[in-house]
Amino acid sequence: MNRISDNLIKCIVVDDEPMARDIIKRYIEQMPNLQLMGEFGNAIEANIFLQSSQVDIIFLDIRMPQLNGTDFVRSLYQIPKIIFTTAHKEYAHEGFELDVVDYLLKPIRFDRFLRAVNKAFPQQNAEAESNTHAPVADTKPENSFIYLRANRKMIRVVLDDILYIESIRDYVKVVKQNSSIISRQTISSIEVTLPEDKFFRIHRSYIISIDKIKTFTHELVEIGDKELPIGKLYRNGFLKRLGN
Repeated sequence: MNRISDNLIKCIVVDDEPMARDIIKRYIEQMPNLQLMGEFGNAIEANIFLQSSQVDIIFLDIRMPQLNGTDFVRSLYQIPKIIFTTAHKEYAHEGFELDVVDYLLKPIRFDRFLRAVNKAFPQQNAEAESNTHAPVADTKPENSFIYLRANRKMIRVVLDDILYIESIRDYVKVVKQNSSIISRQTISSIEVTLPEDKFFRIHRSYIISIDKIKTFTHELVEIGDKELPIGKLYRNGFLKRLGN
């Protein structure tokens, strides 16, 4: 939902990957001083929008069909602040030659996103810093939450209620104590939205809440009434995290 105010930083998201756009949109929703003006799957659509509207920041992917991000920036007559969002680090040098604000490599964590926005508008964000997490805080400040899309609506999920998250092909199942939510997204896309101090990925198909661990071995983690496998690629990191 757009928040209409002259004091808000107006931004758009341009990326040909819907899931990548969704992550940036969720981050924008967590910033009380940002207003999402639109999202676009390619630079051509974004260019049409900019012919009649002004924005302060473009969150811009680089490798896109028809017109890539760097050529799109060069084509603009009035260039707003640009924050590149890409999975390809080889474009970093070219990006900074265009005097962009920042260059974010996917998967993008919220703290890195926040740093880029603060870099673009340091004074305004300093004033809003105390309110940055207000829209995503519960009555207790430690109980932050995320929104998941399920059943054609956005559902608020308090992080402290999550036991574990399971990947089911193109969906994730977020398991809580007495219920679960199934959302159409990948486990990797939800992983980047979770705080590292509270959650850990133990398997290509499972992310667990560290505080909810009952017991564990080198092969299994017990959470609630479930035993979850620890993948070989994740085992050393998991045992190191728990001090073993």
